[in-house]
Amino acid sequence: MKLRYKVAISCASLVAAAAASGLAALRYEAPCTTAPPVPAGTPVMKAVVHRCYGSPDVIAIENVPKPVPADGEVLVKVRAVSVNPLEWHGLRGEPYVMRMTSGIGRPNNVRMGVDFAGTVESVGKDVTRFRVGDDVFGASARNAAFAEYLRIFAEGGVIAPKPSNVSFEQAAAVPIAAFTALQALRDHGRLRSGQKVLINGAGGGVGTFAVQIAKAFGAEVTGVCSTASAELVTRLGADHVIDYSRADFMQQDERYDVIVDMVGGHSPADYRRVLTLAGSLVVVSTVDKGRWLGPLSGMLGAIVYAPFMDQHVATFIAKPNVADLVFLSDLMRTGKVIPAIDRHYAFDDTADAIRYLEQGHAHGKVVVTFAAVGP
Repeated sequence: MKLRYKVAISCASLVAAAAASGLAALRYEAPCTTAPPVPAGTPVMKAVVHRCYGSPDVIAIENVPKPVPADGEVLVKVRAVSVNPLEWHGLRGEPYVMRMTSGIGRPNNVRMGVDFAGTVESVGKDVTRFRVGDDVFGASARNAAFAEYLRIFAEGGVIAPKPSNVSFEQAAAVPIAAFTALQALRDHGRLRSGQKVLINGAGGGVGTFAVQIAKAFGAEVTGVCSTASAELVTRLGADHVIDYSRADFMQQDERYDVIVDMVGGHSPADYRRVLTLAGSLVVVSTVDKGRWLGPLSGMLGAIVYAPFMDQHVATFIAKPNVADLVFLSDLMRTGKVIPAIDRHYAFDDTADAIRYLEQGHAHGKVVVTFAAVGP
C-alpha cells in the first residue's frame, strides 16, 4: 500500500475516533451535585434548580442567595411564571447538540425559567423607567425566572409594565410563546391583512397566540388542532378549525398565503400543494423528541428545502425584545389577545408543571404561581 493511502486511512481513523469521542461526551450525564453552602447571614430566597441533566425528578427547590440589583437593574418579586418547551429541553439537555453550549456532562446554569410577571421590589442606581411597586412582566435573559426574586436590567432588559386588565398569570404566559407567534407571522411569514393563514398546532402555547395575533392583523385564520382543543381555538377567534383526527388539511382544496407549523409531520415539499404560489411556510418546531436533533430536525429540513421551493420557506428562533413585548402588551390592553391558560401549578409543584407540558397535551399555556394572586 502506498504511503499516501496509509496516511489518509490513519487520518480518517483519527477523525472517526475523535467524532465518536465527541458524541460519547455529548451523551454523558454526570451525577447531580449538592448545593453549595450559603454564607451565614446572606439573605436567601427559594429557587428551582437542576444540578444535573435528567427528568423532572432531578428538579429541586433550594435556598439560594437573594439577588441585589446593580446599577441600572430592578429587583422583581416574582408572582407567576410560565413553562415553555425550552425548560424541559434544558432540563434534559436534549437534543444533545444543545449541550455544546449548555454544558457537557451537567448544565452550566443550574437555574431555570424565562417568562415571569411580578412587582418591582427595589431599583438600582440610575433607574428611571420603573419605580418600586410597579407591576411588570418580561423574559429573564439569565434563565433564572423560577425563583421568588429576579434581577433584570431596566434599560436593555426584556421587561415592560403589566397591562392592568390582565392577571399576573396571564402576563407570565406571554413572552416566549407570543414572541414566537408574532415573529413567525409578521417577520417571517410576512402576513398582511386579508390573507389566509393556517396555524398547524393552533391549540398549543404558541398556536393560541398565533391565532389571535393573525386575527389582529386582519387575516382569515384556519387552526389545525386536536378534538380537545377545537372549542378553545374557535373561542380565540379562528374562522375555521380543522380537527386533525377527522380531516387532513393536506387533502383539501384550500390554499393559504401563510402556514405556520409547530407540529411537523410533513416536509416543506408537501406543503407546496396547499400554499399559494407566493405563499410563505414558517417552520417553528416539530413534535420530534429525538435525542440528537429533536425539534431541530424540522428546522434543518426547512433550511435544506428552501432553495428548491418557489414559495418562501423560513425557520427561526424567537428573539425576545422590548419593542415586541410592548406591542404584545398593547394587544392585551385592547383585548385583541387574551392568554389561554390550561393549568395552574403552585411553585412547589414546578416539576409537575414541566412534566405535564412535556407530555405534549397542553391546551394553551401552563403557569406556576407563588401565591394566590389577582390582577
